[in-house]
Amino acid sequence: MAYINLEDCLKDLESTGQLLRIKEEVDPYLEMAAIQMRVYGEDGPAILFEKVKGCKYRATSNIFGTLERSKYIFRDTLSKVQDLIELRNNPIQAIKHPFKNLNTGIVALKGLPIKKPSYIHIPFEEIKITDLPQIHHWEKDGGSFITLPQVYTENIEKPGTMRSNLGMYRVQILGNEYVTNEEVGLHYQIHRGIGVHQSIANKKNLPLKVSIFVGGPPAHTLAAVMPLPENLSELTFAGMLAGRRFRYYYQDGYCISADADFVITGEIYPNETKPEGPFGDHLGYYSLQHDFPVMHVHKVFAKKEAIWPFTVVGRPPQEDTSFGALIHEITGNAVEQEIPGLKAINAVDAAGVHPLLLAIGSERYTPFDSKKQPAELLTLANRILGTGQLSLAKYLFITADDTNQLSVNNIESYFKYILERIDWRRDIHFQTNTTIDTLDYSGTGLNAGSKVVFAAYGNQIRSLAIELPACLKELRNTNAKIVLPGIVALQTKAFSNYADAEKEMQELNILLRDKTESLIEIALIILCDDADFVAEKLNNFLWVSFTRSNPSHDIYGINSFTRYKHWGCENALIIDARIKPHHAPALIKNEAVEKRVDEILKRNRG
Repeated sequence: MAYINLEDCLKDLESTGQLLRIKEEVDPYLEMAAIQMRVYGEDGPAILFEKVKGCKYRATSNIFGTLERSKYIFRDTLSKVQDLIELRNNPIQAIKHPFKNLNTGIVALKGLPIKKPSYIHIPFEEIKITDLPQIHHWEKDGGSFITLPQVYTENIEKPGTMRSNLGMYRVQILGNEYVTNEEVGLHYQIHRGIGVHQSIANKKNLPLKVSIFVGGPPAHTLAAVMPLPENLSELTFAGMLAGRRFRYYYQDGYCISADADFVITGEIYPNETKPEGPFGDHLGYYSLQHDFPVMHVHKVFAKKEAIWPFTVVGRPPQEDTSFGALIHEITGNAVEQEIPGLKAINAVDAAGVHPLLLAIGSERYTPFDSKKQPAELLTLANRILGTGQLSLAKYLFITADDTNQLSVNNIESYFKYILERIDWRRDIHFQTNTTIDTLDYSGTGLNAGSKVVFAAYGNQIRSLAIELPACLKELRNTNAKIVLPGIVALQTKAFSNYADAEKEMQELNILLRDKTESLIEIALIILCDDADFVAEKLNNFLWVSFTRSNPSHDIYGINSFTRYKHWGCENALIIDARIKPHHAPALIKNEAVEKRVDEILKRNRG
């Protein structure tokens, strides 16, 4: 079904019982976000907020809250778009099956953006930034933000829609030092397309024109987050997935989406920044205040009956988790096709996506050698860490399975398999003083930290304990819990500084280095602040272990050594995942707001 606008989609969802209307007035300060998180956590329907306090516009969330709902929304176009993505990733198929792929080419042509003639009236009215829903998601956020923007820019050297970039970068519309109604903050991370356009404009000492679209057909929102093949524009993808060409026109030199509910236009000047944030982010912590580009607002437009879409990010899973599932559904094994020898990869959502990758590859370099050890896996690891967004990963576990039974999505089984085989003396490979995710504060600075590759291949070399060994039970002033087979959460005193941490690790090593027989079935020890929490469920282990540690600084080992600049350990590996003073604070829900949400949902559910 080709939705003309966002309201078309919501009416369709309501006709099949997939929409919850909140009819009473709701506060955009914390309440709306809390309702979204509650309903998402219950696998609930999309939400339409009919009365937003202090604003005449309605708002909606949780449209993409389940993969099943997204498949329903795109039921007429999803398979055709999947075929096109597959064709772009594997063009040889077009040669082998030319008639089979004829329809795919037609779909692509139908997706091309179309410029609307100037005489056709688009029913926008001009408004101000303060007229928009001022949604404040978490208590310590720096102000209100747009969380589902479609940020459009062009290359000033090669202007036009087909070389444009449409990305999703959060926009702060109120708070901090921004001049109300005149400035907004634009936050984008490294490895983003808008950065290329801004760099070109900066070199010419020219402002970069920016158009921020909000709303419109859901396909337009999804297009802004899609990792697309080379030379497939986001606007074309949006048209194909929507089943209706992306319609646009230019006003005052700015591209305007004719189907958007809201449009904000403005300019970013070279080297001009202002403090942006804090903002409760998808790792489950606040991203702190930093200088990011400031956009000078030119005009703000809205349709008369416009609806403001938003989402909430926080500790996974949230709606962006479902976004990820939908993206994977569309792109399939695109990454595996890009990296020969890579069979599967999982950017683990529960760990915040970028901090942890699990991969399975091939090991074919020396089939004649009876000794099995990582070789091709190391080549694959380097390729993975040099590919797009995967390059922001912090921990990469990679192995090979000759039986093809292992899955990167069965995380418990994956850890069991790799920990049974990994040789900590040989299989640890660090990258220090490098880039990590902008939102990850476990490193040494903004975008700065380290990476580690754990590459294991071969026969099983250890069994894994399912009960706590006596030597760990006997440690004083600690609390130890089995998390998974061979993995122990060890609660110790709070982290103070790295000098003290080194001493604490030396003391722990002295206590355990002669207990190697007892520890033989323990492969990994996680130092933490709350062992009961870490051991309670798998997602807690993944979140704490890999978001609160910097490999170069926080990995230790029992009987460790350095030989020819290679670091390893004879016995269990230790990851210090205690909270550090430089870490960003974790996101905490407001109990009073949660109680109000209980009452609001009780009154508005049928």
